[in-house]
Amino acid sequence: MANSEIKAPENYEDLIRVIHDRFEGMSKTYQRIAEYLTQNPNEVAVRSVNSIATQSGIHASTFVRFAQSLGYRGFKDLQELFQLRLSTAAPGFEARKKVLESELTRHGTGSELDFLRELVVRDIASLQGLLESVGAKDLARAAEMIETADTIYLVGQLRAEPVVSLLRYILTMLGRPCVLLDASGGLSTHMARNMGPNDLLIAVSFRFYATEVVNIVEEAGRAGTKIIAVSDSTLSPLMKPSTILFAVPEHDYTFSRSLAAPMCLVQALMVAVAARVQKDKENPRIPTVTGL
Repeated sequence: MANSEIKAPENYEDLIRVIHDRFEGMSKTYQRIAEYLTQNPNEVAVRSVNSIATQSGIHASTFVRFAQSLGYRGFKDLQELFQLRLSTAAPGFEARKKVLESELTRHGTGSELDFLRELVVRDIASLQGLLESVGAKDLARAAEMIETADTIYLVGQLRAEPVVSLLRYILTMLGRPCVLLDASGGLSTHMARNMGPNDLLIAVSFRFYATEVVNIVEEAGRAGTKIIAVSDSTLSPLMKPSTILFAVPEHDYTFSRSLAAPMCLVQALMVAVAARVQKDKENPRIPTVTGL
């Protein structure tokens, strides 16, 4: 039964806001459900509760109770908000994705080419999700923060390390002072304490979040440093300390998780910064950037 004392959120945005507000007080199982819902909104819209339960490893009845705890009569009422979001944000995309998946099922033989096809299907979903989740205002504000910062500090470990390495490479090309807070010598945390009020921290971390990265972000947040974060969910521990967080949903926690979407995001940010630092369009700072 729905909790009659709780008014159920009436749209997707309000639902996500309520989940964020209540997340820390939820049980561990409800937190896992909240993470699944926010990271897989398209899947929630098109799958049955039993299918979602199988994919997430949480019993279907728990999803129902979770929905009721938010004021809904059952999971279907909550699911309708995800369906409405999908119908207005990306009409026809899920159908195209499922056609591709069906092709893999019919023709897949476990060959190397099949592995490539499966990764491409996942990347299509991730890149489409990126277009839906990233706002123009956040991109513009982040580009401005990168352009105006005295020094840009970069931190990302484990699977996120290639993303910050790419950022360091392009920022160096752009002539922007940057410092990579790598784990070498165990000095990352100490180096991070050199950040001043006019500096910027760009942090990248995905589930399961690197402890040192989370600690650096939290300490930087307490010190008032501006932070741009790239993570996999708005429920990420990087969310609260960050000035801007770009959530790049990951649909499967598998060995073959791709970096296509976060790489695309940071490259887009770097192109936006490059456009801002070109003072002379006839003789751009980077010769290969000719269309800016």
